Amino acid sequence: MSNILIIKHGSLGDIIQANGAIKDIKQNFPNYKVMLLTTTPYANFMSSCPYIDGVLIDKRLPRWNLFYLKKLSDMLKRFSFEKVFDLQNSSRTKFYKKFLFKKNIFWSDSESFSDQDTILNEKNLPVLDRMKSQLVRAGINKTEFTKKPDFEWTFKNIKNLVNQYFEGEYILIFPFCSPKLKKKKWPYYSKLIDLIKTNYGSKYSIAIAPGPREIIESKSYNANIILNDGNSLSIIELINLIKNSSFIISNDTGPAHISAHLNKKGLVLFGSHTTPDKVSMYSENFRVIEEKKLENLSAEKVFAKVKERLG
Repeated sequence: MSNILIIKHGSLGDIIQANGAIKDIKQNFPNYKVMLLTTTPYANFMSSCPYIDGVLIDKRLPRWNLFYLKKLSDMLKRFSFEKVFDLQNSSRTKFYKKFLFKKNIFWSDSESFSDQDTILNEKNLPVLDRMKSQLVRAGINKTEFTKKPDFEWTFKNIKNLVNQYFEGEYILIFPFCSPKLKKKKWPYYSKLIDLIKTNYGSKYSIAIAPGPREIIESKSYNANIILNDGNSLSIIELINLIKNSSFIISNDTGPAHISAHLNKKGLVLFGSHTTPDKVSMYSENFRVIEEKKLENLSAEKVFAKVKERLG
């Protein structure tokens, strides 16, 4: 059996968005063994994905670390990959193509099988449109899922976990963002939580599901902090927590991408860092509020939208 390698390192939002393309690649090459090269935080999650046959871990150490590169190269050579689909499209993966793979390998990235004008034009497309174009240029004409990732394989019953904190309907809040991207962070979640509690009383519980680095910060909010044995939820648990929620309010983060692809009712708050179209953050029920400077977006304005959507 021939082997295909898909490269997608992260972040969470990127991994979530790539699931549709991964499924399309597998369905177009059913007789190939499809492997994923990713980073440690996403290895367990993607090991459960039915569209890949195995996960390889890349620690993404500095490229001057020759011992690391040799070990990574030896691991990749063991599989004799016939095709590589680079869905990361980074300077690192360009380096891998040049130094870690044989020169004549079939390699699909954002620039392969394309002219310079097309490459420049596609840089302005939404991320999922760019991904679909990349696959089509690589000869994959059936791209049913690239723009509509299917997460049914992740669905499970987490009622016992949720019932440790509350019963009934709940609103999920995701007030966090990467420390490197603080401009994504809306500053008035505490006030918004107070407005929701004042107006809705006990009708909705308010919940927060922090990542490992967000647990301490989450304690500053007047909300239920959802953990599993004191640890952050797994990605599959997080998906199901989102799936079963009544409403979601989030910054532009990984959980927002999950919410959009599940078409959950909710709001995502965007500043000037990018646009919802650019990052393919859209669905019928998961709506966007845009404000050039997020500090100018008041809690009252966001609550008015929450109230309008919840009724």
